Amino acid sequence: MLQRFADKLLRDEPMSKYTAARLGGAADYVYIARETGDALIEILTSAWNEGIPARVIGGGANVLVADRGVRGLVIIDRQSEVTFEGNIVTVSGGHSLTVLSHKLQARGLTGFEWAVSVPGTIGGAVVNNAGAHKSDMAAAVREARIVDAERGTYTLTREELAFGYRTSSLKQRVDRRFLVLSAVMEFSADDPKAIQARMNENIAYRKRTQPPGASLGSIFKNPPGDYAGRLIESCGLKGYQIGGAQVSPVHANFFINTGHTTANDYAALIRYVQVTVHAKTGVLLEPEVELVGDWADVP
Repeated sequence: MLQRFADKLLRDEPMSKYTAARLGGAADYVYIARETGDALIEILTSAWNEGIPARVIGGGANVLVADRGVRGLVIIDRQSEVTFEGNIVTVSGGHSLTVLSHKLQARGLTGFEWAVSVPGTIGGAVVNNAGAHKSDMAAAVREARIVDAERGTYTLTREELAFGYRTSSLKQRVDRRFLVLSAVMEFSADDPKAIQARMNENIAYRKRTQPPGASLGSIFKNPPGDYAGRLIESCGLKGYQIGGAQVSPVHANFFINTGHTTANDYAALIRYVQVTVHAKTGVLLEPEVELVGDWADVP
């Protein structure tokens, strides 16, 4: 099983090291892709060909890994290549959103200020159409390069990506047998000082309104015409805790790992809040967080 890549793989590697909430049991195999090249595609394709489950994780936000861990292969995409051609930017899927926002600011390119201090990577952000501060990936992405278990390597246009609120055509795929290799994005020119000022405002806003500590970011999507945090708070759930997982007293749509927390605690808190809000308000909140790994028989 992936024997010819043995020197590149980590065995029984704790996923808590790679997730934003610092939760998750061990994966059978972990490959950390740091350098741009064919090795990532080769290892991923080999896993698919051998029938080994393979999952790609970037910054570890919006994924809750089971306490039992992950069977098969987990790829941690840390590739961070970026090229500039005027206002057109090609960036690898493992590139940090925050780091890219600073690189764009330095070159006087605007349109990505929203991503400063947002956890995650380009690949995951494309799949989920990540966004903040009234903007998102859809505003800049022109196309994405994909490697796929069935189709090999190909390009999806902006139209084919079919972006929606925190979703895309890739997000709708249940099998997850693909990887976003890179994205081509388009920005506009502006004064770097003006861009930095907007970035500073966004950073200050996040510090005022979002809690520190280990969390997965926003837990639920905002329902049409309302806010998940407001609904959760209206149900008296701020500060509610299951085990070491707590609804943040600062922002109710953030759940905090207070220490000695399990992924089961975190998942149970998500379910409890979802059921309680539905019962009290009639609104069924849709999670942004995806469960990854061996959740079999978990109540």
